[in-house]
Amino acid sequence: METLTRPDGETLAFRRVAGEGPTVLWIGGFRSDMEGTKALALDAAAREHGWSFVRYDHFAHGASSGDWEQATVGRWREDAIALVDHLEGPVLPVGSSMGGWVALLLAQARPARMAGLVLINPAPDFTDRLMWPALEDHVRQAILRDGRAEIEEPGLGRYALTRRMFDEARDWSLLDADLPIACPVHVLQGRRDDVVPWTHQLALLDRLPGAKVRLELVPDGDHRLSTPDDLARLVAVVSEMRRDQPLAPAASWDA
Repeated sequence: METLTRPDGETLAFRRVAGEGPTVLWIGGFRSDMEGTKALALDAAAREHGWSFVRYDHFAHGASSGDWEQATVGRWREDAIALVDHLEGPVLPVGSSMGGWVALLLAQARPARMAGLVLINPAPDFTDRLMWPALEDHVRQAILRDGRAEIEEPGLGRYALTRRMFDEARDWSLLDADLPIACPVHVLQGRRDDVVPWTHQLALLDRLPGAKVRLELVPDGDHRLSTPDDLARLVAVVSEMRRDQPLAPAASWDA
């Protein structure tokens, strides 16, 4: 375990596999950590194939420090940028769910460092477009009235949602204007994802006119995309991106 100390004294925990080529950078999802199935599958692939690889925990996630109720999309973006600035050479972010949003923000902030993007059920703008509408009305009212509300979800446990997180996230919305991202982008999306519906990706593709984009729909895939077949597909996609092989033409679909 390594740590990167941020200007405010908080620490970002990460693990590194030394290797060659662009550094594959795992960016996890909302309330997930770097010990998840997909992160470990990429870690194993990196060790087997000699990739340079880094996985880390967001602020207030896993082994990183931070007060959960102070967490924001902007903070997660800043930490991702700081980690890339700490590394050398090109990077290939692999962002899952919320991590896909962070990866896109990172690509905007450090375009010259991007070797490509691999996005797994990416959830840009999820706070307003997906999470807020799905909350029960009494939860939304509590957030607006009290600034916070506690909820409990299977797999995510009991945690607080803050008005600060929702309000701040609007500063980083991506789906209302074209994105100046030119590197290749490969999106893996579960057709049966009930958290980030596959139609969410149509808005994202519309905002990437300057990138080579491939949207690969996994017919039986759910939000986790962590079956053995899913993991093998992810490793193959990352391996292809590392080799810089041409992707399909922009806005193509694989059913």
